[in-house]
Amino acid sequence: MTPILLGLGLVLVVEGLAWALAPSLLVRMLETLKSMPPEQRRMAGLVTLALGVALLWMARLTTL
Repeated sequence: MTPILLGLGLVLVVEGLAWALAPSLLVRMLETLKSMPPEQRRMAGLVTLALGVALLWMARLTTL
């Protein structure tokens, strides 16, 4: 449970930092996402998911 809380906390820190440092950039990014077709957004989400899993897998291998 602790790694899940650490991961969630890290996500919240990064998200909060992005909104604190560049709110207008994030608003423009959201507008761009809104204009994309759903299939393209889904593919971007799947690519992001795959990259996140790969990073977690590599981090796990380096700690063994």
